[in-house]
Amino acid sequence: MTANFWDIVLYFKRYQKTAIWSITGSSLFEIIDLVVPYTVGQILNVLSGRSLDREINNLVIGAAGLFGQPVNQANSLIILSGLIFIVTVLRAPIQVWVANNFHWEIALKSRRDQTQKAIAKILTLPIEFYDENNPGRIAGRVARGLANHMWSYPEIAGQLIPKVVRILGIFVIICAIAWWISAFFLVSFIVVLLASLQKLKSLVKREETLDIHQENTESRTSELITNIKTVKAFGNEAKEYKRQSDRLIREAKVSLWGIHIGYVKLGMVRDTVLESCQFLVFGAALFATVSGQMSIGHFITVSTLASMAYSEIKPICLLAEVFARRYSSMMRFHEFMKQSNGQDAAIALYPDTKHPDIRYPQYRFDGKVEFRNLTFGYDRDRPVLEKVQFTIEPYETVALVGRSGSGKSTLVKLLFRYFEPSGGGILIDGQNITELDITGYRKRLAIVHQEVDIFNGTLKDNLVYGNPTATFAQVQEACAIASVDEFLHLLPRGYNTIVGERGVRLSGGQRQRLGIARALLVNPDILVFDEATSSLDYESERSIQLAMRRIQGTRTTIVIAHRLSTVREADKIVVLDKGQIVEIGSHQQLLSQGGIYHRLHSLQDNIV
Repeated sequence: MTANFWDIVLYFKRYQKTAIWSITGSSLFEIIDLVVPYTVGQILNVLSGRSLDREINNLVIGAAGLFGQPVNQANSLIILSGLIFIVTVLRAPIQVWVANNFHWEIALKSRRDQTQKAIAKILTLPIEFYDENNPGRIAGRVARGLANHMWSYPEIAGQLIPKVVRILGIFVIICAIAWWISAFFLVSFIVVLLASLQKLKSLVKREETLDIHQENTESRTSELITNIKTVKAFGNEAKEYKRQSDRLIREAKVSLWGIHIGYVKLGMVRDTVLESCQFLVFGAALFATVSGQMSIGHFITVSTLASMAYSEIKPICLLAEVFARRYSSMMRFHEFMKQSNGQDAAIALYPDTKHPDIRYPQYRFDGKVEFRNLTFGYDRDRPVLEKVQFTIEPYETVALVGRSGSGKSTLVKLLFRYFEPSGGGILIDGQNITELDITGYRKRLAIVHQEVDIFNGTLKDNLVYGNPTATFAQVQEACAIASVDEFLHLLPRGYNTIVGERGVRLSGGQRQRLGIARALLVNPDILVFDEATSSLDYESERSIQLAMRRIQGTRTTIVIAHRLSTVREADKIVVLDKGQIVEIGSHQQLLSQGGIYHRLHSLQDNIV
């Protein structure tokens, strides 16, 4: 979905009352600032023997009467000076707390809130989103969007809006003194502002292009970090360096000549026009004073206020430019946040709760799994599975085998409800899994992937990831079954050893055994091995097979394997081909049939 400007405004909606208060406060202080030049003009009138304006004269008379003093030049100067003291010295410590403090409070709290929402979005997006976008691209988009929102709010709410109010206040004061000068001032202000915004619109489009280029560069950099061993293994450091350097050079050209120079030209024209307008106002006020249409005090007030107003237009335009530079990344953040959640978005059921785990139903299954006429395709016109039907009895070990692309892993993804079938269904203990709470259901399943995901923490942290309340005795028992205890003595700090990003300090076989132990600590009713030994050496594979043999019969187990040696002892072997079941039976039964399983087995025997 596309995003728009109102998404940025609504980003801070939760704190709208505080925002209204702080913006109003900041704007009022900007108006109060105008009292100083106006009062200075009135002081000049007193010193030159001219009369005060009616409103300020009434103020002086009232203040003098309050203290029982006569209205004379000395007392008038004291009262006017006192007014300046109040609006400058006394207001200084108040302004920081009433206005400025809240701008950053809103920005920082909103960043916290929106970061939580972004994390929730990351956790609820469908699996296919991560097939198309790598971590660097996602993290970069979120980080830039959050940062630019945070920095933009104090500038817009604390500076830009109050400065616009200040200029309007100046217009009102000048209008009261000389309406024809104020009319010129207002027209010039509107023309400069509209012209600047029109130019900024074209620059924003270029910023969008640059943002996409930067996102692609960050994405590739993330891939280089993730795949650094492969880069070095193929000796491609120079190639990758040149590729990224070329990207950066293209970005610099777009940024410097396509965008930066555009801002420079805009600033040049804007500043020239503003200085010209300011000089014209000064000349007009001087002419009115010389011709006797305006007092010296009013001349000082008009020229000073006009100078203040035109000097404020420049920072307003600069703030608009800064906002334009950030606008694209903020829009892309909101486009990310508007991505549709996956059908398996469990966290969506438990918003804003500190203890989501206590909210889901606590299931317990015997482990009977039925696949009934199951049909599914990532593209509806090209089914990956078609009318798959078979039953797994409780505590049974069933193997899924077949050529690559036959639908084995897709079957497991449907079992875990990463996707919903387009036809048929999956039943557990006679109940359709789509009718179950997704979190409570998944808590009763566990899977060991071909590549076990490891977090950068201690070995123990990774072991208890699925069951943080597991006792040390339970950890030791699971590690004994999964043969983790065989390599514990090799780790410098045992269970407290930091295993590194993605478990880089562990071998492939060690990671697999860790994955099995982690799955066992959940005490699942259904345990899945998704090609858990396909990338291991013979010794590691043998250790994993022994671990799997210890588990067999203790719970319903599903094994996906390319290496048929892993599945010989399975109670049942299901052979898939082109998304359909072609054979079911034990190892010996399938060999005697002389079908696909027999051919696959023969091929592997010949390779061995």
